[in-house]
Amino acid sequence: MRRGSIAVTGVGKEFGATTVLNEVDLAIEGGSFVTLLGPSGCGKTTLLRLIAGFLEPSRGAIAIDGAAMQGVPPRRRPIGMVFQNLALFPHLDVFENVAYGLKVRGTPATDIAGPVSRFLGLVGLAGFERRRIGQLSGGQKQRVALARSLVLEPAILLLDEPLSALDLQLRRQLQVELKSIQRQLATTFVFVTHDQEEATLLSDIIVVMDGGRVQQVGTPGEIYRRPASPFVARFVGDINMLPGRIVSVDAASAEIEIGGRRFRLPLAAVVGKTRAGASCEIACRPESISVQPASGANTDPGTSFGARVGALHRLGPMLKVSFDTVHGPLTGLMMTNAPAAQLVENQSVQLSIAADSLTVFANP
Repeated sequence: MRRGSIAVTGVGKEFGATTVLNEVDLAIEGGSFVTLLGPSGCGKTTLLRLIAGFLEPSRGAIAIDGAAMQGVPPRRRPIGMVFQNLALFPHLDVFENVAYGLKVRGTPATDIAGPVSRFLGLVGLAGFERRRIGQLSGGQKQRVALARSLVLEPAILLLDEPLSALDLQLRRQLQVELKSIQRQLATTFVFVTHDQEEATLLSDIIVVMDGGRVQQVGTPGEIYRRPASPFVARFVGDINMLPGRIVSVDAASAEIEIGGRRFRLPLAAVVGKTRAGASCEIACRPESISVQPASGANTDPGTSFGARVGALHRLGPMLKVSFDTVHGPLTGLMMTNAPAAQLVENQSVQLSIAADSLTVFANP
């Protein structure tokens, strides 16, 4: 077991009559970058505070490196925490802020300067030791808060939306730096955000939460390509949802119908109880849609149908296209320099969907 592992078993949390977490099970491997992702109110910050020890679970157990944390106060847990509001001391300079935890721990004064200098260098603040907090930019304050937590060399660092108040360019810069620091230290990072792009960029593992429950755990690629529920499909990335029907099922695959057209998918692509005759929703990512002229050859009759081009939106090197179809509106995404991207509004086209990119959600 690597240092910094976390086991959450059957954890629930109530505040009065309100259930915030409901039977959460989660295993976090030591040394990994794990993001708790979900909408506001889903329980992700509450889970983080339970791991930190600021709250106690109403039921269930939390263990760190195999040791039960029941009744263990935050100061005795092998964790550091970076808060959303940073909680820096404005009357202390940068060096004193970073050194604060070491002094409280009782580290001899002669042993403080070295670690403080090391971690200020790691976060790009060498030479800022005597700056006052009020003299720093927002990004520099974030770095001070990170160094203050890391200088204690915790097995686990908990980060509660620490980048949410920054402008977009600075936020992206710090995202890259944060991931680099985590890799260098091999410390377990548990990061809370509602920003799916941020979660995808930073994470080894994403934990998608909603309604106080874990909806899916997986790598960014797994969650994007094979969402475990309609909620995950809609929350993580853009998605098209098409109504369909399960026509037949055998030992290895299911035949799916969309608007009279049929195609087969492996059973692994079908979520829920797979039975013939059941209605379903079919999840299709925008980039899996290819476009041909309406008079072009039909390369995949099973998943091909006519459409009319609606709104066109250029997003840097990408073109986002709205299509009107008999199955409802669809969104496509393609490179602006692709031949198929030379589209105009109201143009008639033929759409094809890569069948192996689809996920089917069988309705109960």
